[in-house]
Amino acid sequence: MNKQRLLRHKRSHLTDRNFPSAGEDAALVAKEPSPYDQPGSSYKLAFTDTEFILREEMRAVRMQLELLKPELIQTEHGIESTIVIFGSARVLPRDVAQQRLTEAMARDDDAAVARARMQLDMSRYYEEARRFATIVTRATCDADAPLVVVTGGGPGIMEAGNRGAFEAHGKSVGLNIVLQHEQYPNPYITPELCFQFHYFALRKMHFLMRSVALVCFPGGFGTLDELFEVLTLTQASKVRRRPILLFGESFWRKLINFDFLVETGMISPEDVHLFHFVETAEQAWTVLTQAFELESPQEDAGTEASE
Repeated sequence: MNKQRLLRHKRSHLTDRNFPSAGEDAALVAKEPSPYDQPGSSYKLAFTDTEFILREEMRAVRMQLELLKPELIQTEHGIESTIVIFGSARVLPRDVAQQRLTEAMARDDDAAVARARMQLDMSRYYEEARRFATIVTRATCDADAPLVVVTGGGPGIMEAGNRGAFEAHGKSVGLNIVLQHEQYPNPYITPELCFQFHYFALRKMHFLMRSVALVCFPGGFGTLDELFEVLTLTQASKVRRRPILLFGESFWRKLINFDFLVETGMISPEDVHLFHFVETAEQAWTVLTQAFELESPQEDAGTEASE
């Protein structure tokens, strides 16, 4: 027995590190201040020197870091397949929209009332995004590779997606980006999966890298940018085909004249089949279950989120 323990002890030395880890050296340096630890000094370890990492010439390294950090962390959490939810940051929850309408009516401000009525009407998309995320999360939570909701991490439709997954007791990802306004992480993202980006291009890559479907709600320039990039990549066969769902056919047809694009030869007739119009969370889930031969969700899967 003692001999076996000795052999195990000796074998452990065969796999010991030959060099201290970067973390160990960083911790060691932090414990032993140097007279060279001062502004302008080059004495810092390169990977702990923020001023050095932020140099213009280090852009390629920073881009690698933004690619690798979310990739490694999602891999560690076992995230393989995702459903991406796009949409406006300005869409409000129904209760908030109703409160704003009540306040506008109390002020007797016709312009404010008109805006508030529109916000209340658009709030239905917040509730559908919330219910859809709940259905996806509940329906696949016991699968070998659950479908994990991914959003841009901010308010509005993004918040609704993360909120629905949270209410279903599931994980969700938030891919935030530094902006001057409107972008702050909503409180429903799984903390370990709440990321922040500087580069739009790297953020967009992470939207697509694991996605098996993209679900697009009404939105503005940012939403359109993300939608058309996906459509372009799909049309050009630069990414694999996957369901692209557009919530609210009346909104999208009024915003974009797809028939005119076909009539003028700007797109091919078959290109209008790259996406599907849907109106409800249940309808969207049905499209996905048919596309991937998934089991239908429990009938009550979305009821809690809609209460």
